[in-house]
Amino acid sequence: MKQLTIKGEKVLNVPNLLSLYRLLVFPVILYMALTGKEETFVVLLCISLVSDILDGNIARFFKLQTNFGAALDNLADIVTYAMALTGLFIFKWDVIEPHGWILFLFLGAFILSYIVSFLRFGKIPGLHLYSAVSAGYLQGIFFFVLFVFGFWPWFYYLAIGWGTLAYIEKILVLFKLDDIKIGVKGLYWLLKKEQNT
Repeated sequence: MKQLTIKGEKVLNVPNLLSLYRLLVFPVILYMALTGKEETFVVLLCISLVSDILDGNIARFFKLQTNFGAALDNLADIVTYAMALTGLFIFKWDVIEPHGWILFLFLGAFILSYIVSFLRFGKIPGLHLYSAVSAGYLQGIFFFVLFVFGFWPWFYYLAIGWGTLAYIEKILVLFKLDDIKIGVKGLYWLLKKEQNT
């Protein structure tokens, strides 16, 4: 069987198929949110959140990381975030609103990271920094807990606060890099590498 390659990278693999699933299920989840079908929305969102955790771990463990896969995963992350936030605003905004300031701070850092990436490199920031990956896990668990068990304020501030810091770090890393590449761990490792050269 011939392997599908893009720019010399083998792209037909399990992590990329999981990312592709998240992209394809996006309109279905959106429809469930907009039509008020909260239970189906929650089930499909949770499947997307679990697939997000799986694709990155499978890619790292089996050495299947590619620039194409990182960009695809990043795009899938954006739509998964969008769906989670849509559900949050439609189904849970009454409990979130008093604490909304930190959510808007997070969204500002999130959007700014994409603006910086497009201005500097003309593409999606396919970085998977340790802080951003851990923030994604934390926020995934937060959304699951929110929709299944209810609102826990301390967990909300932890997940959204850590996410804000992660995207601030991503912005700083984007200013330090010459180009977006896979395998960048974080600002600390970049600075350490600079000191050693």
